[in-house]
Amino acid sequence: MAIREMVRIDEEKCDGCGLCVPSCAEGAIQIIDGKAKLLADNLCDGLGACLGDCPQGAITIEKRDADEFDEAAVEKRLQEIGRTPEPHSAAPAATGGCPSAQVKTLEPESSTGELVGQRPSELRQWPVQLQLVPPTAPFLQDAELLLAADCVPFAHADFHKDMLKGKALLIACPKLDDGQAYIEKLTQMFAQGGITSLCVAIMEVPCCSGLVSIVRQALTNSGAEIPLEIITVGIGGEIK
Repeated sequence: MAIREMVRIDEEKCDGCGLCVPSCAEGAIQIIDGKAKLLADNLCDGLGACLGDCPQGAITIEKRDADEFDEAAVEKRLQEIGRTPEPHSAAPAATGGCPSAQVKTLEPESSTGELVGQRPSELRQWPVQLQLVPPTAPFLQDAELLLAADCVPFAHADFHKDMLKGKALLIACPKLDDGQAYIEKLTQMFAQGGITSLCVAIMEVPCCSGLVSIVRQALTNSGAEIPLEIITVGIGGEIK
């Protein structure tokens, strides 16, 4: 056994929807007694391909003592359930079966001089919604991270130019989303050690400050020392 990253399923949050089952290429997850269960440690590669397909945020990644990943055991399991084995990769190609959650690195279009007409996007990866991004996403390595409240890009017209350029992006809403689940996920992201700086962009409305509290708690929990910048945007779009 060794200390490695493993999928953790919170049974209290799990509602047994089963969306995570087909997204696990190794067949390591099964619905038992109405809850998703990890059948065996040696079937789980720890890459978190099932994270993006859990609407309840019940699946996270944790480091713990576990049996080594066993490709032979995976092949046997897939034969038992009648699924074709997929080539195993050292990095996840997607966070789940849904195209909206496929992890991709994008190349922003370069531009010189004054922009005329349509501006090029500065988005460097997909997905962007915090709930869909696995803690081990490759675009978080050596990243300057921008965590923006959902409303910020709509309020600030030059969001791409002024805030997003050169950064990885996550978006979240502290009022409508599960704050505790975000604390847990951000804690895992920060603990990975790949994020070099962090900028949190929020709206001036009181509820939006909850995103800063979530980030500060996650930083404390992770023990990571990441430079933190906070940007506040007015409801008229101006940077305060």
